[in-house]
Amino acid sequence: MGCFTFVKLMMVLFNLLIFLGGLTLLAMGIWVSVDGGSFLKLLGPFSSQAMQFVNVGFFCIAVGAVLVLLGLLGCCGAHKESKCLLLTFFSVILIIFIAEVAAGVVALAYSSFAEGILRAWATPALQKDFGSDPVVTKIWNTTMTELNCCGFTNYTDFVSSEFEKENGGVLPPSCCRTNSASCSPAEAESSDVEGCFEHILENLKEHANIVGGIAAGIGVLEIAAMIVSMYLYCHLDSRVS
Repeated sequence: MGCFTFVKLMMVLFNLLIFLGGLTLLAMGIWVSVDGGSFLKLLGPFSSQAMQFVNVGFFCIAVGAVLVLLGLLGCCGAHKESKCLLLTFFSVILIIFIAEVAAGVVALAYSSFAEGILRAWATPALQKDFGSDPVVTKIWNTTMTELNCCGFTNYTDFVSSEFEKENGGVLPPSCCRTNSASCSPAEAESSDVEGCFEHILENLKEHANIVGGIAAGIGVLEIAAMIVSMYLYCHLDSRVS
């Protein structure tokens, strides 16, 4: 088996995996679109505010469609030895790669604003919806219990909130070290329980290597796909001649 034939076979198999992955994502996107209400509830306090414009189902369908298109372009381009299809495949992968790099740069540049953006979403939810909205209440109670934290920043997120007013000045039990059902602002202040954002940030930092590794792996695959497609593209003329 020659080098060109081997690379062509690897190109077909690689893009077949991309095609199957795209079909899987399409199926998942259709499922989420059909039953999207319960899925979005998992987003907790953000589902009714910042995330209300995000349709997870359509996003999965769009990404899945792009992957299916890429898989077809790569497979057909390699199998039929079509320079047009190979060049189109290379161009699409290149655009996606550049977009990912740009997104990564923007994310790093604006990471310092993440806390302010999240606080703008979370604090109003704790002030107005905690205790009255069952979804928000359940999500935040679970988060505060499992992470041993209180509010987004600290107990002050619940001061003057609807929950405090309805419960006679009492804060959620998680805001006090004793987990007392009669946790007062004074006791919460002396307990000095950290906000959930600090714990979430620590968890994100702990898993940053995994996320970075996955991103690097995807980048390597994209570069490899571009190299292989360009190799086939450049060697088609020599095979014809």
